[in-house]
Amino acid sequence: MRGVLVTGGSRGIGRAVALAFAEGGDRVALQYAARRSDAEETLRRMPGEGHVLLRADLGEPDAAERLVTEAVNALDVVDVLVNNAAVGPTAETRHRIPDTPLADWQRIWRRMVQVNLLGAADLSWAVARHLIDRGAGGAIVNIGSRGAFRGEPDFPAYGATKAALHALGQSLSVALAPHGIAVTSVAPGFVATERQAARLSGPEGDRLRGESPFGRVGTPAEIAATVHFLASSAAAWASGTVVDLNGASYLRT
Repeated sequence: MRGVLVTGGSRGIGRAVALAFAEGGDRVALQYAARRSDAEETLRRMPGEGHVLLRADLGEPDAAERLVTEAVNALDVVDVLVNNAAVGPTAETRHRIPDTPLADWQRIWRRMVQVNLLGAADLSWAVARHLIDRGAGGAIVNIGSRGAFRGEPDFPAYGATKAALHALGQSLSVALAPHGIAVTSVAPGFVATERQAARLSGPEGDRLRGESPFGRVGTPAEIAATVHFLASSAAAWASGTVVDLNGASYLRT
């Protein structure tokens, strides 16, 4: 039984990832920032015992180290980290240059960098140090994005931070391999999360589904299944990989 820290686990991909690990017999520490009721619903759905909810704003400089300490105290060990928490594309975070005042541009960029990149980097440091101090192997899996490769014209900070997260994962895969720690990333395309329900049911729905030759969008469970595998010992040789999970909606060379 492993200890697993999943960030951004209130709903969507994070919830599905937490459920996948719990269903596999692991104990999960679930980080959330604001959606307490959603996080509690995730906890209620998770089978097994010993799971815990932990609140932290990963945009705060000391939040990551504190969160990992709390997770270790609750679970005894942390063997797997899933960096899922992110400030994502919404109407409030759209920042096209022609339409965005500089103050809003700077505010959105800084918040996305703080959470999506620096928060994940600090968490990776803290979990890696915990594993190294224990003399134990483990896994870090980053939730990136297709937007890191194809671009995000309405949300350039999101695309940039996800590209940086992929690069961080590849750098850490080399640095941490001597310690038996595998680091991988996944790059989902459009996923049918609760946050995207209105877009999928509205005028954009057919266009979004038409991006994939399968004629649909991805599901959180499909992303979670790959994350769960990448965190297993069977996937250690995949360390350094960025796995595209976009239903052939974007092919990179």
